[in-house]
Amino acid sequence: MKVYIVILRGINVAGKNKLPMQELRTILNDLNFFSVKTYIQSGNIILKSNESRKNISDKIKEAIDKKYDYDVPVIIRTMEEWQTAIDNNPYKEVDEKQQYFTFLSETSNIKSFEVNSKEDELTITNAMVYVNAVGGYGKTKLTNNLFEKKLNVIATTRNLKTTLKLFALAKEIN
Repeated sequence: MKVYIVILRGINVAGKNKLPMQELRTILNDLNFFSVKTYIQSGNIILKSNESRKNISDKIKEAIDKKYDYDVPVIIRTMEEWQTAIDNNPYKEVDEKQQYFTFLSETSNIKSFEVNSKEDELTITNAMVYVNAVGGYGKTKLTNNLFEKKLNVIATTRNLKTTLKLFALAKEIN
Protein backbone atom coordinates (compact mmCIF):
# COMPACT_ATOMS: atom_id res chain seq x y z
CA MET A 1 0.00 0.00 0.00
CA LYS A 2 1.32 3.40 -1.00
CA VAL A 3 1.29 6.65 0.97
CA TYR A 4 0.04 9.69 -0.92
CA ILE A 5 0.03 13.37 -0.11
CA VAL A 6 -3.13 14.92 -1.54
CA ILE A 7 -3.66 18.66 -1.77
CA LEU A 8 -6.92 20.30 -2.73
CA ARG A 9 -7.12 23.68 -4.45
CA GLY A 10 -9.41 26.36 -3.06
CA ILE A 11 -10.79 24.72 0.09
CA ASN A 12 -11.70 27.02 3.01
CA VAL A 13 -10.13 30.08 1.37
CA ALA A 14 -11.69 33.49 2.07
CA GLY A 15 -14.90 31.86 3.28
CA LYS A 16 -15.42 29.92 0.05
CA ASN A 17 -15.75 26.18 -0.48
CA LYS A 18 -16.14 25.47 3.23
CA LEU A 19 -15.26 21.90 4.02
CA PRO A 20 -14.63 20.91 7.65
CA MET A 21 -11.64 18.58 7.91
CA GLN A 22 -13.55 16.10 10.12
CA GLU A 23 -16.16 15.75 7.37
CA LEU A 24 -13.41 15.40 4.76
CA ARG A 25 -11.77 12.60 6.81
CA THR A 26 -15.15 10.84 7.04
CA ILE A 27 -15.62 11.09 3.27
CA LEU A 28 -12.13 9.69 2.65
CA ASN A 29 -12.60 6.85 5.13
CA ASP A 30 -15.95 6.02 3.47
CA LEU A 31 -14.08 5.82 0.15
CA ASN A 32 -11.95 3.06 1.72
CA PHE A 33 -8.71 5.00 1.98
CA PHE A 34 -6.52 4.08 4.95
CA SER A 35 -4.61 5.97 7.66
CA VAL A 36 -6.32 9.21 6.61
CA LYS A 37 -4.93 12.39 8.18
CA THR A 38 -5.62 16.02 7.43
CA TYR A 39 -3.51 19.03 8.29
CA ILE A 40 -4.92 22.49 8.94
CA GLN A 41 -8.07 23.67 7.18
CA SER A 42 -6.87 24.09 3.60
CA GLY A 43 -7.32 20.64 2.11
CA ASN A 44 -4.08 18.88 3.00
CA ILE A 45 -4.47 15.10 3.19
CA ILE A 46 -2.25 12.12 3.86
CA LEU A 47 -3.65 8.69 3.03
CA LYS A 48 -2.76 5.14 2.07
CA SER A 49 -4.22 3.33 -0.92
CA ASN A 50 -3.58 0.55 -3.41
CA GLU A 51 -5.47 2.47 -6.07
CA SER A 52 -3.98 4.48 -8.91
CA ARG A 53 -3.42 8.18 -8.51
CA LYS A 54 -6.13 8.87 -11.10
CA ASN A 55 -8.69 6.70 -9.28
CA ILE A 56 -7.89 8.40 -5.97
CA SER A 57 -8.26 11.84 -7.54
CA ASP A 58 -11.49 10.94 -9.34
CA LYS A 59 -13.05 9.46 -6.21
CA ILE A 60 -12.18 12.47 -4.05
CA LYS A 61 -13.40 14.99 -6.66
CA GLU A 62 -16.65 13.08 -7.19
CA ALA A 63 -17.37 12.67 -3.47
CA ILE A 64 -16.79 16.36 -2.71
CA ASP A 65 -18.85 17.42 -5.73
CA LYS A 66 -21.69 15.08 -4.73
CA LYS A 67 -21.83 16.22 -1.10
CA TYR A 68 -20.92 19.93 -1.40
CA ASP A 69 -21.37 20.77 -5.09
CA TYR A 70 -17.75 22.00 -5.28
CA ASP A 71 -15.53 21.36 -8.27
CA VAL A 72 -12.24 21.00 -6.39
CA PRO A 73 -8.96 20.32 -8.18
CA VAL A 74 -7.00 17.47 -6.57
CA ILE A 75 -3.21 17.18 -6.84
CA ILE A 76 -1.52 14.00 -5.63
CA ARG A 77 2.14 13.22 -4.96
CA THR A 78 3.95 10.17 -3.65
CA MET A 79 6.33 10.53 -0.72
CA GLU A 80 9.26 10.21 -3.12
CA GLU A 81 7.93 13.03 -5.31
CA TRP A 82 7.29 15.19 -2.24
CA GLN A 83 10.84 14.56 -0.98
CA THR A 84 12.21 15.51 -4.41
CA ALA A 85 10.19 18.75 -4.33
CA ILE A 86 11.71 19.62 -0.95
CA ASP A 87 15.23 18.63 -2.01
CA ASN A 88 15.08 20.65 -5.24
CA ASN A 89 13.96 23.89 -3.57
CA PRO A 90 16.31 26.54 -5.02
CA TYR A 91 15.45 29.06 -2.30
CA LYS A 92 16.64 27.13 0.78
CA GLU A 93 18.97 29.97 1.74
CA VAL A 94 16.29 32.68 2.01
CA ASP A 95 14.03 33.32 5.02
CA GLU A 96 11.66 30.38 5.41
CA LYS A 97 8.67 32.77 5.40
CA GLN A 98 9.53 33.62 1.78
CA GLN A 99 9.63 30.01 0.52
CA TYR A 100 6.56 28.67 -1.30
CA PHE A 101 5.94 25.47 -3.22
CA THR A 102 3.40 25.58 -6.04
CA PHE A 103 2.39 22.07 -6.99
CA LEU A 104 1.18 21.69 -10.58
CA SER A 105 -1.29 19.09 -11.81
CA GLU A 106 1.24 18.08 -14.47
CA THR A 107 4.47 19.23 -16.07
CA SER A 108 3.78 22.18 -18.34
CA ASN A 109 5.28 22.48 -21.81
CA ILE A 110 6.02 26.10 -20.90
CA LYS A 111 9.30 26.38 -19.02
CA SER A 112 9.41 30.16 -18.43
CA PHE A 113 7.41 33.33 -18.95
CA GLU A 114 7.81 37.05 -18.37
CA VAL A 115 6.18 38.68 -15.37
CA ASN A 116 6.92 41.87 -13.46
CA SER A 117 7.18 40.34 -9.99
CA LYS A 118 9.36 43.05 -8.42
CA GLU A 119 11.83 41.33 -6.07
CA ASP A 120 9.96 38.02 -6.04
CA GLU A 121 11.49 35.09 -7.90
CA LEU A 122 10.17 31.89 -9.41
CA THR A 123 11.76 28.70 -10.66
CA ILE A 124 9.81 26.17 -12.74
CA THR A 125 11.00 22.57 -12.45
CA ASN A 126 8.91 19.71 -13.84
CA ALA A 127 5.49 19.85 -12.14
CA MET A 128 6.62 22.44 -9.56
CA VAL A 129 7.04 26.18 -9.31
CA TYR A 130 9.19 27.40 -6.45
CA VAL A 131 8.48 30.93 -5.28
CA ASN A 132 10.68 33.27 -3.29
CA ALA A 133 8.07 35.81 -2.14
CA VAL A 134 10.26 38.50 -0.61
CA GLY A 135 7.34 40.52 0.79
CA GLY A 136 5.29 37.45 1.69
CA TYR A 137 2.79 35.46 -0.34
CA GLY A 138 -0.05 37.89 0.35
CA LYS A 139 1.76 40.59 -1.64
CA THR A 140 3.25 38.61 -4.52
CA LYS A 141 1.99 38.58 -8.09
CA LEU A 142 3.23 34.98 -8.35
CA THR A 143 -0.10 33.33 -7.57
CA ASN A 144 -1.93 30.13 -8.44
CA ASN A 145 -4.13 32.03 -10.90
CA LEU A 146 -1.09 33.46 -12.70
CA PHE A 147 0.57 30.05 -12.97
CA GLU A 148 -2.62 28.39 -14.18
CA LYS A 149 -3.06 31.05 -16.86
CA LYS A 150 0.57 31.10 -18.02
CA LEU A 151 1.34 27.36 -17.72
CA ASN A 152 -2.07 25.91 -18.67
CA VAL A 153 -2.21 23.56 -15.67
CA ILE A 154 -3.89 23.48 -12.25
CA ALA A 155 -1.75 24.97 -9.45
CA THR A 156 -1.96 25.07 -5.68
CA THR A 157 0.59 26.55 -3.30
CA ARG A 158 1.82 25.62 0.17
CA ASN A 159 4.36 27.42 2.32
CA LEU A 160 7.57 25.76 3.47
CA LYS A 161 6.23 24.96 6.94
CA THR A 162 3.14 23.18 5.57
CA THR A 163 5.18 21.36 2.91
CA LEU A 164 7.59 20.01 5.54
CA LYS A 165 4.77 19.11 7.96
CA LEU A 166 2.90 17.14 5.30
CA PHE A 167 6.02 15.15 4.57
CA ALA A 168 6.53 14.47 8.30
CA LEU A 169 2.92 13.25 8.61
CA ALA A 170 3.37 11.01 5.59
CA LYS A 171 6.48 9.46 7.15
CA GLU A 172 4.49 8.73 10.31
CA ILE A 173 2.02 6.48 8.46
CA ASN A 174 4.47 4.98 5.99
